[in-house]
Parts: sequence; structure tokens; C-alpha cells
Amino acid sequence: MPQGGDRKDVFFYQADDQHYIPRALLIDLEPRVINGIQNSEYRNLYNHENIFVSDHGGGAGNNWASGYHQGKGVEEDIMDMIDREADGSDSLEGFVLCHSIAGGTGSGMGSYLLETLNDRYSKKLVQTYSVFPNQMETSDVVVQPYNSLLTLKRLTLNADCVVVLDNTALNRIAVERLHLTTPTFAQTNSLVSTVMSASTTTLRYPGYMNNDLVGLLASLIPTPRCHFLMTGYTPLTVERQTKNIMVSSYARTKEASQAKYISILNIIQGEVDPTQVHESLQRIRERKLVNFIEWGPASIQVALSRKSPYVQTAHRVSGLMLASHTSIRHLFSKCLSQYEKLRKKQAFLDNYRKFPMFADNDLSEFDESRDIIESLVDEYKACESPDYIKWGMEDPDHILTGEGSVTGTVDPKLADNDLSEFDESRDIIESLVDEYKACESPDYIKWGMEDPDHVLTGEGSVTGTVDPKLAV
Repeated sequence: MPQGGDRKDVFFYQADDQHYIPRALLIDLEPRVINGIQNSEYRNLYNHENIFVSDHGGGAGNNWASGYHQGKGVEEDIMDMIDREADGSDSLEGFVLCHSIAGGTGSGMGSYLLETLNDRYSKKLVQTYSVFPNQMETSDVVVQPYNSLLTLKRLTLNADCVVVLDNTALNRIAVERLHLTTPTFAQTNSLVSTVMSASTTTLRYPGYMNNDLVGLLASLIPTPRCHFLMTGYTPLTVERQTKNIMVSSYARTKEASQAKYISILNIIQGEVDPTQVHESLQRIRERKLVNFIEWGPASIQVALSRKSPYVQTAHRVSGLMLASHTSIRHLFSKCLSQYEKLRKKQAFLDNYRKFPMFADNDLSEFDESRDIIESLVDEYKACESPDYIKWGMEDPDHILTGEGSVTGTVDPKLADNDLSEFDESRDIIESLVDEYKACESPDYIKWGMEDPDHVLTGEGSVTGTVDPKLAV
């Protein structure tokens, strides 16, 4: 293990002069931010071949359609950079995308990149850290609801995991917990970088579990579309971690009480006694201090990890919570309601009609995106019911839904899947149960040959059946 005890090759590779270079691409359609990096103390950190700024440098004008269209135009240049980095990896697991969903470049170009990565690297994981806009303040970006909705569709269909970073909550934490009157971008970004750093700790300081991206996410995401995670970090202050959750819930009190955790992963950094952690988990489960879904196990996992020797902190122990929680649907509902207000007035749509996807007044992309997000809200709502397993299959009275669209709909990608393997496996296990049951009878020799009254069976399937390979 290298000096420091961490696996530096996860996010870096070593250059000929022995310094470490991040496996990172910096992409923007306007040069201001990247120029700032290139003129800062980090100017020699990044590989200059992995920096892309649009030739015209005019940005996307806070327009999703512009960012998407420009992304399509420079696809070859960006994918060449991505392919080069992928080829240089010993064991590529996936991609991490950091972007905002409200503007033009992060939303539009980010959406195009998500689709392209999903298409070209369909077997690899795509995780995103997605910054959601501040819903409590008037935004400079008047078309923010349009951009957010169109991006949310891609995050739902093309990402495997989305860590939601809500600007509303980040600002609240900065003001209330860190006592900053007017938080700067740098201060808010420090919260984001803290979460990103803590969430990748187990990859960089591997232990006996959660030491790869698949293992980290598999336990948190039980169904393909419910892959939006909220985060909480402590100690930002001495307050409890629940005060530091970085997603705002726009739920009413009654709705908030019905919300449930689907799964929780706590990553604890520092010197901590595993026995104390185990006892704490036992108390949480026994006293039912956390409201969990009824259709699955109360999944609270803990990963213990080392603290970085390179960063000095005042606290001996710190912890990050990654959680799948049904209250996140209220964030999506807020996005939908803001979209509906603008769409009802047909406001600001001319800027979108200038681009091929919306040419000839074809606004079906908006309608399709709205339907997908409504269905996503429905699914999170249905997760709160003990009968979630019926959602999208049988729910004639729409009991499980009613918040997003009017009916629960199963994911089209799942609907066409051939599930006969499950049925065949069930039949074989039922037959195995039958045979063990028949073994208890002195007449076992008749099992599968002659048993007209099914006396020997009746526990697994309704009749004893001999293995087809043996019957021949």
C-alpha cells in the first residue's frame, strides 16, 4: 500500500515525473470557470489534454436545448477524451458526473453526455452528483423549471445513482449550522466537496466491504428507478445529523410523517469502536427510531473507514449518511409544479423552438419528461405502502399512487423483460421441496411414478414430478 495507506490509483494516475494527475475531464461551453482553475494554484494539477472549452466560448445561455445541441456537435471531441481515459484504466468500473440541473451546460450538455455514456458504456455504472436549484429564492434563470425537468428525465433513465445536492438545503445549512450570513460559492462548494470526499472514502481506503462502486451502491438502490440518494454529514456542528441533511423536503407535516427510509449507508471515518457502532444500531432497530419501508428489511449498513492523514480536522470521528428516502419525491413534485406554472402560460418557449429537438413547435419532449417524473413521484409514493410490490402490476383503485400521474406504470424497460427464468427456478425448487417431503414416506419409490392421491406431496407444487432428464 502506498504512503498514506490510500489507493491513489482509483482517481489518479502517476505521470513520468512522479506527480499524480486526476482521472478527470473539465468540460464547459464558456471559459470563465475553467480559466479560473487554470490561473489558480491547481493549474498544473490537471491533464491539459482533458480540458474542453467550446471554440466560440459563448456558453449555452441557460438554455437546456442549446447545451444539448452543442453537446451533440462536439460529441466526437469529448468522447475521444473519455475513451482515452477509459483505455488507460486497469479496471474501469464506471463514471462520475458532477453538474447542475438548472442552467444550460450542466443540464443540456450533461444530459447528452449521460445518454452517450449509457449507450457506449452500457455495462458501466454512471453515478452523478447533481446540484438542484434553490427553490426558495427568485432565480436569475427564468427557464430553470424547464431545464430541471428535461434533465431529471435523463437522470431517471440514464443514471444508475444520483446523489442529490439541493442548493436550498445547502444554503440553509450554511446559514443555520455554520452561521454564515451570506454564503459564498466557495463556502457552499466546500460542503459539496466534503460530501463527495466522504462518499468515496471506502474506495480510496478499502476495507473488507464497500470497496468498489458496485458494492457501495447495490445495497442502497433496491429498484432501478429509485436511485436518488440524499446525504447528511456530521459534525458540521454539534447538532444531530438529521439537521444536516442536504435535501429540503417540501412536504406537509402529515406527508412528512408518512415518509420512509428505503435504505441507509453510514460511512464513519476515524477511530471508532465497532462494538459501540453495533450497540447503536441495535438500539435504533429495537426502539424503531427510524421509519423504514414495510416491504423490505430495515437496511442500515455501516462502513468503517480511515481518516485521511493529509487533512487535519478538529474532530476525531466524522460520518456521512447516504440514504434512499421516499420524501425526496417532494423535491420532484416541486419541480413539476414550477414547470406547470410556466408551461400553462406557454412562457419562454421560443428559445427552445430554435433548436432541432423542438423545431416545428414539437414540444412532446416536455410532455414525455413530465410523464416520466410523475411516474417517478408515483413510485416513491408507492414505496411508502406495504403493498408496493403490486405497484404497476395491479392497483385498480390507484391506492398506491395519486401524487404524480393517476396510475402506477411499470418501467417500459422492465415490462418487456423475459422473467421466465424466475418461473422455471420456482418450479424446480417446488419440485425439490416435494421430493424431500416424499422422502419421509416409506413409499418414496412411487414418487413421480404413481401417486394418484398426491399423498406423498402437497408441500411444494401440487404433484410430484420426476426430473425430465431422469424420466428419459
